[in-house]
Amino acid sequence: MPKPLQLVIAARVVRRLRRSRSDAAGQAAAPRGPSHLPALSLAATLAATGALHLAKPGPYDRLIPKALGRPRPWTIGSGVAELVCAASLVHPATRRVGSLATAGLVVTVFPGNITAALKARRSRIRSGAERPGTREIVAWARLPFQLPLLAWALAAGRSVGPRES
Repeated sequence: MPKPLQLVIAARVVRRLRRSRSDAAGQAAAPRGPSHLPALSLAATLAATGALHLAKPGPYDRLIPKALGRPRPWTIGSGVAELVCAASLVHPATRRVGSLATAGLVVTVFPGNITAALKARRSRIRSGAERPGTREIVAWARLPFQLPLLAWALAAGRSVGPRES
């Protein structure tokens, strides 16, 4: 019984053989445009998190560094920014700008993620707990995912074809 990876490889080989046969028969293969999947999936993710910022701002308020003052305006503002970025990623004409804006947003909210991780650690130390709780683990685990999120934002901007920009 073939394994799933073997089936995937076999399917790709068959597709390439079919393409090369159609090219050899004089039929030009249809030009393949860029995939819109990175942009549309990121737009959906941003729309969901932006809506959550507006519907349930409390957990996000805790991420705002004290140096910025009252957290609620920052929470609402970042939710609106996520919704604007999401909308700009959907249409190919605004996708490059939306991609750069999303990358900027990811970089901008990174200090909030660091603040959340440090607050969770301080809270654990004050309580005398030896092991980190779920909140602290999630807060620290979120930090390394900022880099792939940044790469995802930039990849979304590359999903614009030459005629669409």
